[in-house]
Amino acid sequence: MEIPIYIFYALLSAIFAALVAIFGKIGLEGIDSTLATTIRAFIMFVFLLLVSAFQGKLKGGITSRQFAFIVLSGVAGALSWLFYFLALKTGTVKAVVAIDRTSVVFAIAFAWLLLGEEVTLRAFIGALLIVIGAILVSLK
Repeated sequence: MEIPIYIFYALLSAIFAALVAIFGKIGLEGIDSTLATTIRAFIMFVFLLLVSAFQGKLKGGITSRQFAFIVLSGVAGALSWLFYFLALKTGTVKAVVAIDRTSVVFAIAFAWLLLGEEVTLRAFIGALLIVIGAILVSLK
């Protein structure tokens, strides 16, 4: 059985997301969380610009609709990082990360409401378990 490539990419995403929390918590010592988020965003911009240039992806066309939704995604991501670093500044990594991962539940709900994606009983139970797990991990 061949494992779909998206699973490999998603696992890498999860590993690097975990490192964001660890490196971010260490880096937030003695610095404002908004400044830290700004620095992180700048580093990401430069890094991704270089990756796009190296891959020859800077020549592609984009529609105004695509651009608008990518901008909205960027604003949502920036707000997510801002609040994530604010939470990391004062909270424990395990609690912040556990609560942050409830984004899966919100994504399932938004995909159902806005994109018409089906929510099966299995997906609903899985989402409920994520919420329960986040509560259990974040409680002292």
